[in-house]
Amino acid sequence: MNRELLRQVKPARIFLVCTIALGMLGAVTTIAQMLFLSLVVDRVFLAGENLEGIRTLLLLLLGAVVLRSGLLWLREIAGQRGAVRVKNELRERLFAHLMRLGPSYTRGERTGELAATAVEGVERLDAYVGRYLPQMVLSVFVPLLIFAYLLSVDPISAVLLLATAPAIPVLMVLVGSHAEEHMQSQWAALSRMSAHFLDVLQGLPTLKIFGRGAAERERVAEVSDEFRERTLKVLRYAFLSGFVLEFIATLSIALVAVVLGIRLLIGNIPFEAAFLVLLLAPEFFRPLRELGVHRHAGMEGKTSATRIFEILNTSAPVSETSGTTNRPSGPLSIEFRDVGYGYPGSEQPALSGIDLTLPAGTCTALVGRSGAGKSTLVNLLIRFLDPDSGRISANGIPIDKLSVEGWRENVALVPQRPYLFYGSVLENIRLARPTATREEIERAAELAGASEFIERLPQGYDTEVGERGVRLSGGEAQRVAIARAFLKDAPVLIMDESTSSLDPESERLIGDALVRLMRDRTVLVIAHRLNTVYRADRIAVLQAGRLAETGTHAELIERGGPYARLVGTYGRTPA
Repeated sequence: MNRELLRQVKPARIFLVCTIALGMLGAVTTIAQMLFLSLVVDRVFLAGENLEGIRTLLLLLLGAVVLRSGLLWLREIAGQRGAVRVKNELRERLFAHLMRLGPSYTRGERTGELAATAVEGVERLDAYVGRYLPQMVLSVFVPLLIFAYLLSVDPISAVLLLATAPAIPVLMVLVGSHAEEHMQSQWAALSRMSAHFLDVLQGLPTLKIFGRGAAERERVAEVSDEFRERTLKVLRYAFLSGFVLEFIATLSIALVAVVLGIRLLIGNIPFEAAFLVLLLAPEFFRPLRELGVHRHAGMEGKTSATRIFEILNTSAPVSETSGTTNRPSGPLSIEFRDVGYGYPGSEQPALSGIDLTLPAGTCTALVGRSGAGKSTLVNLLIRFLDPDSGRISANGIPIDKLSVEGWRENVALVPQRPYLFYGSVLENIRLARPTATREEIERAAELAGASEFIERLPQGYDTEVGERGVRLSGGEAQRVAIARAFLKDAPVLIMDESTSSLDPESERLIGDALVRLMRDRTVLVIAHRLNTVYRADRIAVLQAGRLAETGTHAELIERGGPYARLVGTYGRTPA
């Protein structure tokens, strides 16, 4: 039993208790049903009673049958309702936690594997929660209940049943331990297959360009065959386990039946008691047999639950706060004071001792070679990460004292490669402010220089852009991202220079839109081209995770430091 599941998902406990209680009541009605049936048979075939004489017993038998059926139905309903509640809550918690973990976590994982865990992995908990967990408890208490009753009817048969019962769980554990190992391998193969399929679909143009389609088909076939072979191994163990359990249960019942037959012949037990024991013997083993039937699904659920809770127990890279601190208002001045950060497993810190101020209403260009720490600094400002040392503040208020979502309302981001979701242009722009009206969205698109091309689309703002915005050009996707920033209207703007691969006309349109967007905002630009740097109010140069120098273009060129050498690498000064 996965105690972590019961600890973290409270609805599982309520429905588990209800399912077990209904199962125990069902066992009581089963005993009553078999008792009434044995009395009817004894009265009719041995005592020669007519229909009138056994009418009351028949009515009681019918009532027990109906009540048992109703309890079984309610037990199934309770189990399924509990499983649905658990799956919904767990899937919501898993998605919410992935959102808290953010890009710093997902970049190190395969997207297809995470998607398989959130969908297929959670779905596998259905049988685990709805059937396997309740059956584990019932397989202990129902046989004990029947044993306790049979002690008053025939102690010899009760002891015989109890003595043969342990063989089933022992064999279940022996066979199941091997099956569980293969189940874990099957889940790993499924995760790899899901991740690989997603990689292939996302990289389809690249595969076609390099003529790797046929080779990739073979690779997909290999991954699929691996999953098929592991699944067949799991099924073989499941069938073997089922056969062993049925065989042992049948032998145990046969042993009890033989002993009862001999005792009937020598007159050691009355027919009514012997017949009742014979009827209850299969019911004694039924919970154990059902546990064996559900064990395969239980192992699947346990394996997927292990991965789910591995993700849920991963610490978020940013601390959660209640957001009780007064939020900064008006134009924001951002200050980095002795900020440092190191990625787990890395010997060298990504940032160390950063002291930097972004004055309100100014544009600061962040430059440096690849790996200098530019992306890490931006991730700290957006709060995808929290610094290991030092503090980042806005108008004197530490941003880690604000709620994560509360702080991000102050920040707009225009990335180098904006992500557009499958949906309409309108929905993609509205992502910045879900409550925005259509008029506000159209105004933001106009400011971003996007309204003209949007109106030329087949359905205008309602045109579907496709996954990742594949139906739009690079310049059009950039303008949609800028429209988002206009719609959000945040006081802090972060831009990853985004015009380096565009045609001159698109670059001009986007450049004009960015000039409008940057007005009266605190702007941080990750600069890749020197003409962008030249227009900034201040330049901050990162080198090996440290702030090497700051100043204007002219000041830094005159110093002849890292920035001047960087300009020299290009062979010209920015124009």
